[in-house]
Amino acid sequence: MSTEKNTQEKIRLHIRNKNRERYDLDALKIAVPELAEHITVNKYGTESVDFANPVAVKLLNKALLNYYYGIKNWDFPDENLCPPIPSRADYLHYMADLLGQSNFGDLPEGDNIKVLDIGVGASCIYPVIGVSEYGWNFIGSDIDPQSAESSNNIVTLNPSLEGKIEVRLQENPKAFFEGILSGEEKIDFSMCNPPFHSSSEEAQKGSHRKVKNLRGKKTERPALNFAGISSELICEGGESRFIHDMITESQKFAENCFWFSTLVSKQSNLKGIYKALNEMEVAQIKTIPIGTGNKSSRIIAWSFLSKEEQKEWRETRWRKTEDK
Repeated sequence: MSTEKNTQEKIRLHIRNKNRERYDLDALKIAVPELAEHITVNKYGTESVDFANPVAVKLLNKALLNYYYGIKNWDFPDENLCPPIPSRADYLHYMADLLGQSNFGDLPEGDNIKVLDIGVGASCIYPVIGVSEYGWNFIGSDIDPQSAESSNNIVTLNPSLEGKIEVRLQENPKAFFEGILSGEEKIDFSMCNPPFHSSSEEAQKGSHRKVKNLRGKKTERPALNFAGISSELICEGGESRFIHDMITESQKFAENCFWFSTLVSKQSNLKGIYKALNEMEVAQIKTIPIGTGNKSSRIIAWSFLSKEEQKEWRETRWRKTEDK
């Protein structure tokens, strides 16, 4: 690869994203030697990973976490969703910016910040990156016992994560905060990457499109290149119903959380989401564009706290330990 191409920035990644430039494949192959078997020369004459192959994608992400974030032990069952690291990191960076906007431009870091990841999955990816980048504390919730166990294993096997991430099993599959947060427990923000398909048929169609775009041809039964079990990809009513239910429940925990947030992948769902938030009479709504390559998405964040309540929250929770 030429130096020019190797340093070309990827489209629209956050300025603090460690993968803003093209992957250093030589370094990644050293971090995870098995990755070398899945790197080929593309039609432009440069080395590239086979992104249509779930095995290749998982090895790439292992290498990224090892090389850029110092996470040496990251594994989970192959049937679970394998997250793309750069876009997951971007969600955290933009939420750090949002906290900073309420903190005179200073990004709150360290143990003072606690985050709830709704649907932590088997990979524990948001907490792993959030701890590595900002030193925040995390609660990861999931409705699947195997996924929760897998995330717990990742925490246990990486000393830098111990004491920073607590995985909690959500026993009510229709709840988001109930059963996870205690009455007085405070979190600085919640985050979620909702399942966006309403049926297995819809998920399969999406997989067909993705693989066709990556390989330039259609396959009969393509493997999901980022894998995923049904609860990670599918829910009744799809993304829209999931987020509406989250918004409704968030009102009961208005004083527990500074910012509630979620990814919204489908632009067509935005109108209904804004309507639901306005009906809840939230104090603030933020829309944050986010995207990599040809995929565009956005974070929707909302807060019920008044300006005075936000000031009190900031002064009591975000001040550095030595200033208290």
